[in-house]
Amino acid sequence: MFEREKKGERAVVVLPHGRGDVDSASRADEFVELVSSAGAEVLARLDARVDRPNPKFYIGSGKADELAEIVCGVEADLVLVDHTLTPVQERNLEAHLKARVVDRAGLILDIFAQRARSHEGKLEVELAQLKHLATRLVRGWTHLDTQRGGAIGNRGPGETQLETDRRLLAARVKMLTQRLAKVNTQREQQRRARLRNTVPRVALVGYTNAGKSTLFNVITTGGVYAADQLFATLDPTVRRIEDLSCGPAVIADTVGFIRELPHDLVAAFRATLSEARDADLLLHVSDAADDERELLAQVVNEVLAEIGAGDVPQLRVMNKIDLTDAEPSIQRDGEGVPQQVSLSAVTGQGLDLLRQALGERLGGERVRVELQLPLSAGRMHARLTALGAIAEEHVDADGWQLRLDAPRSVLAPLAGSGDEAARALQAAIAPPQEPV
Repeated sequence: MFEREKKGERAVVVLPHGRGDVDSASRADEFVELVSSAGAEVLARLDARVDRPNPKFYIGSGKADELAEIVCGVEADLVLVDHTLTPVQERNLEAHLKARVVDRAGLILDIFAQRARSHEGKLEVELAQLKHLATRLVRGWTHLDTQRGGAIGNRGPGETQLETDRRLLAARVKMLTQRLAKVNTQREQQRRARLRNTVPRVALVGYTNAGKSTLFNVITTGGVYAADQLFATLDPTVRRIEDLSCGPAVIADTVGFIRELPHDLVAAFRATLSEARDADLLLHVSDAADDERELLAQVVNEVLAEIGAGDVPQLRVMNKIDLTDAEPSIQRDGEGVPQQVSLSAVTGQGLDLLRQALGERLGGERVRVELQLPLSAGRMHARLTALGAIAEEHVDADGWQLRLDAPRSVLAPLAGSGDEAARALQAAIAPPQEPV
């Protein structure tokens, strides 16, 4: 659909930055690592200060000429720009440089396409790629302009290649959307089954390459692929943990986040990332050896807010302390609740502290109470049953005698409707008041 050279492994990297950007050096290193993860060979780098984007090239015309000389000199066939380009800027640069041009969003989409393994992941990546491509279709050739009749009344230009491309792309997007809807329905059924089991749910989140998959493997023996590269794993994996003080729990390893994650990709992976949205607790993993860990944690929180997981409780995990002078530890708030655990997933230091903190946080989030409901509260009983919140029940002439065992976050929405049954549930799950 987009007529381009098949080549594209010998690359020149363009690194735009604004005046006074404090993180330009680390961002540049990250982008070069992204390029290497995609399998390209970096032949040269060009720094370009961009205070006001050029509508034609994004970078200035002088820098574009300098870039053209570099591309010709090193015989590169690919130019990668660490910024999102408009379709016009991308096409103008390709014409000026006589080489393929791929922006940051296109590069990340390419890496995701290489790493996706599951059926759902492949569908999500292809859908994101097609949406990205939709704005970049060009009239690559005109042989279909001759689709015209020879009889009187049928003469005319017929359907152009661009129109054909758009029609085929729209049909493919529609088909992928329908397939994903079916896959998402199956995943929702699996999530509801886990809810009915009233097992606490934990999701690993964090900036890419923070060590989430390595941590996941050592606490679950999950066998998830882990490597020192960006986006080593894309597809979510769910495993059960048995050795916690609060009882069993399930934990999910999710895709890593990154600066300026393409919006189409976030939208496509919304089903996958909903493992984080539906969790009772998020393990926010950070690289303790990274000086910009707080800035990267902010990036993660912004993406979590975008997918509706901004309000899910978090336990911060400072991983890779073996690369620092820090010791394994648990940091608590003023009420003694664990807020941060320092550990090393590679050496195993601090893993016992993580299990201790998980047991405390998940045990504190669960509610185990007795509740009496009148027979007229059939709707509330049905909703509690659907959520799997009823551990034991007995019915007599006075109504249902229930023993509830479920996360507080699951029961709290049911207590807000305002009727008699909701008020009874609210009174049952309310935290005990400390004496004044």
